[in-house]
Amino acid sequence: MVDLVRFDLGDRKTLERFIRVPWYIHREHHPSDAWVPPLLMDRRDYLNPKKNPFFDHADCAFWIAVQDGRDVGRIAAVVDRDWEPTHGDKCGHFGLFESPNDPVVAKALMDAALGFLREQGRTNVLGPMDLSTNAMCGTLVEGFDSPPGMQMPYNPPYYDDLLCGLGLTKAKDLWQWWLSTSTPIPEKVVRIAGKVAVRNKVVVRPMSLKNWDQEVSKIIEIYNDAWEQNWGFVPVGDKEFRHIAEDLKLVVEPSLALMAEVDGVPVAFSIAILNLNPIIKSIDGRLFPTGLFKLLWDFKVKKAVRDCRLIVLGIKGGYRRRGIDSVLFVETHRAAGALGLDGGEIGWTLEDNDMVNRAIEAMNGTKIKTYRIYGQEL
Repeated sequence: MVDLVRFDLGDRKTLERFIRVPWYIHREHHPSDAWVPPLLMDRRDYLNPKKNPFFDHADCAFWIAVQDGRDVGRIAAVVDRDWEPTHGDKCGHFGLFESPNDPVVAKALMDAALGFLREQGRTNVLGPMDLSTNAMCGTLVEGFDSPPGMQMPYNPPYYDDLLCGLGLTKAKDLWQWWLSTSTPIPEKVVRIAGKVAVRNKVVVRPMSLKNWDQEVSKIIEIYNDAWEQNWGFVPVGDKEFRHIAEDLKLVVEPSLALMAEVDGVPVAFSIAILNLNPIIKSIDGRLFPTGLFKLLWDFKVKKAVRDCRLIVLGIKGGYRRRGIDSVLFVETHRAAGALGLDGGEIGWTLEDNDMVNRAIEAMNGTKIKTYRIYGQEL
């Protein structure tokens, strides 16, 4: 017997239950040492329409699955009103999905989400996306033996079978890569990147956190232009982008946030964030009353952060296919090594983005995880 509780995000008590469902899945139902508890404060802010501008252009519904008096699963259904103008179809999304290895629970949750999307006139669905492709995406299907990178999802291995059993099929795979600072970049790549920089008059500089607002203004234009033709991309408005950028600022090391300019004009950028997951895991999602002090101690004193994640690299139209991506990869690798980091993750990348994937492989990058987006006609 499964009961579903649908609630409004204004119901803070039920929202708190929704946020805590992953603790049941990953600590009790399918314990995993690789799982990293999310920061509770971050999840509360992310699911607060008064704080997260995403909800200005989205209609969402949320459910908790209750079985034998326990909260055992959850799901969100999303209609992003910015999707149709970009892609020309009436696609809805599901996300924030958690379920025990029980097809009955999973079906009840998915039926509720898909029913909502049909009521909203959607004709197909993609997911999981929490809550869009500009946030965490995909179900982990390969690479369960290591913890996720910063701001990447993790789930039990049975999720793929569970979702396929509901009639969902693969829409797209997303790849995550690892690049070690102890492995030198092939000399050929370094040489080519140097020639690219000279030939195109590319100057790479660290972004200024003191002038973060001005830097973000430059990034927004490049970001929306660079991903305009990418699968699943939805342009991000100024208000929403600045909200995301404020969170990024907390985990950005300036030497890993790079701007590429040609004749003083920004044409590309890349941002790698420090992987705080080992510290976040140790405080079990709670910054207060003592978690914040432990986080700062481990970060500043114990130097517990050993790697980073390159989360975004974008090149403005008219400057692609010139090798500027290689220039940014090389400079990021150098910066990570100078910081004493062991290496970093790159991604995610689309499985069929051959140009980017080949560039990563040329730098001795290794594919370490695969995430899957599923789809279904409604």
